[in-house]
Amino acid sequence: MSTTRVMVLGLLLQYGAMSGYEIQQKMQSAQTDKWAYVQPASIYHALKKLDSEGIVRLETLEQTGNRSKAIYAITETGKGEFSRLLIESFKETSVVFPTALYTALTFMDEAGLHEIEEALSFQHQAIEKIYKEMKLGQEQKAELMDIPVNVMLIFKNIYDQCELQLKFVKQIKEEIRRNL
Repeated sequence: MSTTRVMVLGLLLQYGAMSGYEIQQKMQSAQTDKWAYVQPASIYHALKKLDSEGIVRLETLEQTGNRSKAIYAITETGKGEFSRLLIESFKETSVVFPTALYTALTFMDEAGLHEIEEALSFQHQAIEKIYKEMKLGQEQKAELMDIPVNVMLIFKNIYDQCELQLKFVKQIKEEIRRNL
């Protein structure tokens, strides 16, 4: 299942007909690249594919100077596809293991402990950066609107996952320090 597909259809359904640029702006303001792993640049390809499948339709082509802006709308078929994809998304397991970290831990005897500790410090900082960026995004959103409960649940889960991974990285570093 394509999260990009669900994201594009959901935005068209919620906000009405939009251009690829407008969809991209909505995704960037919501930081979808961080929590849904949907890159805003991927939506143009998705829109063309959805258009060829009759799931969205080109509603108008606005001309501004030398530029043209394609405005897309979701079709009735698209609304049905979105509902189907939404329910499929709720069925998918939401447990995501840190596979690169687990694999590295499996073979950690093959690397130097100081190098591993340094790499884990790098990862710790990266997780903290994500945490802070999401907190800032939440604060900015809260200044503009009352954040709906479903969106607050997403923020809370992101923070819980970040804290869990920070705790795990800390445990690994403590084990390494005992063996130095």
